[in-house]
Amino acid sequence: MQDVGFYFKMGWHHIIAWDALDHILFVLALSALYLLGNWKQVLVLVTAFTIGHSLTLALSVYDVIRVNSNWVEFLIPCTIIATAVFNFFQKEYKPRSLRLNYFLALFFGLIHGLGFANAIRFMMAKDQRIGWSLFGFNVGLEAGQIVVVLSILLLSYIVVNTAKLDRKWWVWALSGIAFCIAVKMVWERWPV
Repeated sequence: MQDVGFYFKMGWHHIIAWDALDHILFVLALSALYLLGNWKQVLVLVTAFTIGHSLTLALSVYDVIRVNSNWVEFLIPCTIIATAVFNFFQKEYKPRSLRLNYFLALFFGLIHGLGFANAIRFMMAKDQRIGWSLFGFNVGLEAGQIVVVLSILLLSYIVVNTAKLDRKWWVWALSGIAFCIAVKMVWERWPV
């Protein structure tokens, strides 16, 4: 059971760390469309991301799939760019018009899961069971994402509800920040 705590911390730091900027930017781009009153939708959204992340992480640890890490590191900021662009084209912020966001979170979670797969594969002992380790990692990841999302939603509440900035401009500002930083990451991570 102590493995669960170890992997929980690893999952937590996978999202709550400066070197996790790509994950934080992805969560920022995903959450940009929502306000504090939409917290349940956002919780489902980040859980969809975690499910995708977990699936490829498990498949990779079991050597079912392997992808060149240079390509994965390149594709991760591409997912941020795609999500930010999706945000720019949203005319309504109603649940019905945002359904595609759940698919994006799940699908892009698959790509993000590959980003950590090599590291966790080397950390696990050959005879170690993946179940509890993966569970601990995912709970830590989910907890970290919830903290990031709540911070974004609270900031959105202050800016949109209290400061009365037009919601569209707020969505565009958050998406623009994520987009610009991700473009720089794509440039730096271009696979050779």
